Amino acid sequence: MRGLGRPMAEITAYTDGACAGNPGPGGWGVLLLARDGARVIKTRELTGGAADTTNNRMELLAAINALEVLETHTRLTVVTDSSYVRDGVMKWIHNWKQNGWRTAGKKPVKNTDLWQRLDSAQAAHDVTWQWVKGHAGHPENERADELARHGMKAFK
Repeated sequence: MRGLGRPMAEITAYTDGACAGNPGPGGWGVLLLARDGARVIKTRELTGGAADTTNNRMELLAAINALEVLETHTRLTVVTDSSYVRDGVMKWIHNWKQNGWRTAGKKPVKNTDLWQRLDSAQAAHDVTWQWVKGHAGHPENERADELARHGMKAFK
């Protein structure tokens, strides 16, 4: 993404997923902010969805799209309200990869296709992961939630 990968800018991606039913129609949303200190210098919003999906898949797709849209190696923070994404990327993914994408219980990892895509996307960047409580009044997280619900509309 041109302009967001500048070395002086601090990039933050706020991500969220939504689903009406689980499975059901779902959407994902991303709010990308580039800051120079406290000043926002560029904003970009991304959204998408699927007709028959799960909330976890939408949460993963939000994070994936936040990373894949960046055109050059970028240092950024990805903020998610998904414990599934946070724990997967910070605690579980290394062992899953070592175990051939199997859990500690030897079962196939759910959403392997998206975890592999996320792993590849984050390898192209210098990513810090941050978790925030969802629906707690965090303005950027609330905007990512609105974008996710908007992405779902076309599939309802």
